[in-house]
Amino acid sequence: MTSSLAQSDTSALPMMTIHDWFNGPYPARVRIALAEKNLLSRIEFVPVNLWKGEHKKPEFLAINYSGTLPVLELQDGTLIAECTAITQYLDALVGSPDLTGTTPVEKGRIHMMTKRAEIEFLDAVSTYFHHGTPGLGPEVELYQNAEWGNRMRDKAVRGMGYFDSVLKTQPFVAGESFSMADIAVFGGMIFASLVELAVPAECEALLAWHAKMNERPSIQTWRAMVAAGAPKALKP
Repeated sequence: MTSSLAQSDTSALPMMTIHDWFNGPYPARVRIALAEKNLLSRIEFVPVNLWKGEHKKPEFLAINYSGTLPVLELQDGTLIAECTAITQYLDALVGSPDLTGTTPVEKGRIHMMTKRAEIEFLDAVSTYFHHGTPGLGPEVELYQNAEWGNRMRDKAVRGMGYFDSVLKTQPFVAGESFSMADIAVFGGMIFASLVELAVPAECEALLAWHAKMNERPSIQTWRAMVAAGAPKALKP
């Protein structure tokens, strides 16, 4: 596989731990960022089984109060949750390639578009999954509001339309360069695929961007990790 991944030598960096689930859409964001920055060899992955609700058990809540994945754990015990925060840390740790911007304008635009990707698309699909579908099952989904879930499904589709309009005028979500905003939108596409929420055919720019993203070595690396990590007796 030809690679445009980070070529910097990361072998001297200390090992880190990521608590996540192998094919989760949110964990995918950090795994892709790690692949972009050539940091996968410095990571030990600790599985937290979403389908068994392990992320809501007291043992994990002691690690992350929010009960969400992924969580980065450093050797000194420091814990960093939230995909954006983890990516910002990784960018500070290894500068190239940059995912969070180098100039004040880039940083502001990337942060803005990442937040929009979460609010308008990725988080909306997540809410639909947890409320408008069986989600993680009755042992995990203790409360569901189908009407709210379906509203969020519709919001996610509108979000697809918004990002289609953005990508009609520029090659990447936040401008001229690949960034964590692209990774966030790609996470939304992963989740949409999991819940069989189709991208409208008229969103041609978004679909073309998605096809281009699927050719990135970091995305291909993530897909290989999913294929290698799939448990035999658990839901995907």
